[in-house]
Amino acid sequence: MQDFDKNENFGLNEDREEVYSKAVKAGKRTYFMDVRATRNNDYYLTITESKKRFDADGNANFDKHKIFLYKEDFEKFSEGLAEAISVVRDALNGKLPQD
Repeated sequence: MQDFDKNENFGLNEDREEVYSKAVKAGKRTYFMDVRATRNNDYYLTITESKKRFDADGNANFDKHKIFLYKEDFEKFSEGLAEAISVVRDALNGKLPQD
């Protein structure tokens, strides 16, 4: 069996050049929005939620959840997100969504 270096990531980092990064702190969470480029100059977005947690011994750990958003999905994703945000805002103003 062939051994692989942990930092090698099987060559995956070679096609993930970071183009832009934005961190948004929101209470106990931080959201990272990273634009990355592939070797073919194709772009995609990663959105990572990071939350600091402490174990029983008081040691800090970070829970991270990541989604990958590809350019062909940008429009539908942004429309869906805008609609969901609108529903939340309306609900906060007493207007509940219709079934």
